[in-house]
Amino acid sequence: MSRLSGSPGRIVYAGFATAHHSGGVHVMTQHVRLLRERGHEAWLWLPDPADRTDWIEDDVPMLFGATTPISADDLLVLPETPTVHGRDPAPGARKVIFNQNHFYTFAAGAPGEDFPGWSPTPAIWVVSAESRDVLAVVLPGLPVSVVPNPVDGELFSPVATEQVRVSWLPRKRPREASLLKRLLAADPRLAGVDLVELIRTPREEVAATLGSSAVFVALGHSESFGLPVAEALASGCLVAGYDGGGGHELFEAPGAWRVPDQRPLLIRDRVADLVQNVAALSPVRAANRVWVLDRYTFARTGAALEEAVAAARARPGNDAVAVHPTAWLDTLGPHFTAYA
Repeated sequence: MSRLSGSPGRIVYAGFATAHHSGGVHVMTQHVRLLRERGHEAWLWLPDPADRTDWIEDDVPMLFGATTPISADDLLVLPETPTVHGRDPAPGARKVIFNQNHFYTFAAGAPGEDFPGWSPTPAIWVVSAESRDVLAVVLPGLPVSVVPNPVDGELFSPVATEQVRVSWLPRKRPREASLLKRLLAADPRLAGVDLVELIRTPREEVAATLGSSAVFVALGHSESFGLPVAEALASGCLVAGYDGGGGHELFEAPGAWRVPDQRPLLIRDRVADLVQNVAALSPVRAANRVWVLDRYTFARTGAALEEAVAAARARPGNDAVAVHPTAWLDTLGPHFTAYA
């Protein structure tokens, strides 16, 4: 494979193919694009050509195979799950763990004292200040860099509509969402309001729904950031619900209301209050969009990536054959993504 002009080596992101849109893999594809725009030779690595999914854009260059060679000039970027202590996916190679959720750091089992027990030790990239602060304490021997998520303000934008709509994603709290749906539907204060539950919905349809929603209900759980909340803010939604922990920074937006965890009645009441005052809150909805797009830009992400890559390249690395992390998926167990 030919090198891009000026690129010292490849940056290879080990990702997963999912039938439905995955926020974590989507962020990896954004990184690949941003790095290539800046002259780096970046790739998304999937274990099998048959795994290529139609929601990943055709312009994202890919590598395929259960293993792939990594040169001494390359940088291998691995997801935080499954990171198994002592099972180095590429002994000797220069590695980064792209930790998109600090709650998943030890999902594959109890860590040893020198976690992850790889050689050389990896750097850590995270997506929020909360993740950085947590992992700086938990893994004090590993350097941590923040590469903030960008928000696509062109895709996620307000759409004029006379229909008042409330929307939410139930995936991380399916049982609580089933209660919330009934609570909202039964509330006379929400008569005539369109209630939309987004289940395995294509990204473009999610964007269209958020753009036409007055209120987005945040049902985050064990989050490092919470992209749906950021995208709802960009869409001009008022936001009410749970910050999921790492998403607390997004609730500093002018039109975001944090609700105590696992209090669906309080969510119902807050949503009803916002709907009843939706006309008066129109300036706040516009302010939400400005607030989030001022902070989570592609330029900011690209600049942070440049700094993180430069720091990672300064660390040691040798030739290696990398094993794709799907080899250790069974360590996560069948209920890894099941939430209360």
